[in-house]
Amino acid sequence: MNPVHDSEIRDIALAPEGRRKIDWASAHMPLLAQLREQFQQERPFAGKRVAICLHLEAKTANLALLVQAGGAEVAVAASNPLSTQDDVVAALVDAGVTAYAWRGATDEEYHRHLQRLLDFHPEAIIDDGGDLITTLHRDRPEQLAEVRGGCEETTTGILRLRAMEAEGALKVPMMAVNDAYCKYLFDNRYGTGQSVWDGIMRTTNLLVAGKTAVVVGYGWCGKGVAMRAKGLGARVIVCETDPIRALEAVMDGFTVMPLVEAARQGDFFVTVTGNRDCITRPAFEVMKDGAVLANAGHFDVEISKPDLRELAVSVHEVRHNIEEYRMRDGRRLYLLAQGRLVNLASGDGHPVEVMDMTFALQALALRAVVQGDFAPGVHPLPRELDERVARMRLAAWGFSVDELTPAQRAYLASWRA
Repeated sequence: MNPVHDSEIRDIALAPEGRRKIDWASAHMPLLAQLREQFQQERPFAGKRVAICLHLEAKTANLALLVQAGGAEVAVAASNPLSTQDDVVAALVDAGVTAYAWRGATDEEYHRHLQRLLDFHPEAIIDDGGDLITTLHRDRPEQLAEVRGGCEETTTGILRLRAMEAEGALKVPMMAVNDAYCKYLFDNRYGTGQSVWDGIMRTTNLLVAGKTAVVVGYGWCGKGVAMRAKGLGARVIVCETDPIRALEAVMDGFTVMPLVEAARQGDFFVTVTGNRDCITRPAFEVMKDGAVLANAGHFDVEISKPDLRELAVSVHEVRHNIEEYRMRDGRRLYLLAQGRLVNLASGDGHPVEVMDMTFALQALALRAVVQGDFAPGVHPLPRELDERVARMRLAAWGFSVDELTPAQRAYLASWRA
């Protein structure tokens, strides 16, 4: 394939600016730098076609270039139409990666780009949200035999994969990178926590301190969003359906209540559940004038946009990435980034150092899938890869840890001690 001729992108002339972004991220991604040296020597993906469906920005570009350095022919498409950075995509194409993506793609364009990525006939896949793997199973079952396996990055994607597995519909092995300790403990918690509030503050230029933040969902991403809101000086209310997570939120120092009660008090609302219709009409009807609504889940279904449109007498953009929904009683509700991932649609996504860890996991998981012999289904990331990435991150920051002695290992392995 000729990447420049075969790609669907905005403008190849944007490549120099994209290269600068990629180089900045690369300078702060020592784990990928280490793996690049190793992969260039070992060539674990030599002769393989690898499809990557992720948020296409500078950090993802470094992952794609790492896979390419390992010998693969790489093609990419976006996992979200508003997270694509056109200059970064142009730089990837300039570097020999085929790309099908541009910022602001319509639903038709977005799905066409996924189909073009499958036209590439990938043998391995890195997915985000499960869109590519579900499209493969639904529309291209004849290509399933060509796919050795893949990796999934998100909670939403894992939910979809497990649903497929439960129905017997998943026909290829997929490694659950999202479930690795070094993913959900750090990417989901610290990455989402920082990047969500970065996106909200960058978009609104509003103060967080002294206000009430309502966090809908208290999984690992929700924990991070709540923790960072507290650190910014907000009062935090958590809404949950899981009583164990709700209890955890209480013990973490947060107020817990049903959403409709929280709706009367919130200044900022952040959904982070992976489910649909989390904020709906009953909540919109009692929200304060000026409430800000943001979503940090993968799909734009957590905040019910149909309910908002039905209640509003007017809708218009009052600032870039902010839509004002004016209610019949004069109240104004502000939806950020069309209800899509606020940290990427309104910002640059997770901090570079966090994604250095996550993408190191992805690269190692992809190598394991390509070189291994896994049955169809969802597979955990091997613990040794998780620990390797943790040690790499510690070493990059100048930290080290103790090692268990042989006697300690024997003690832990014995019931007779």
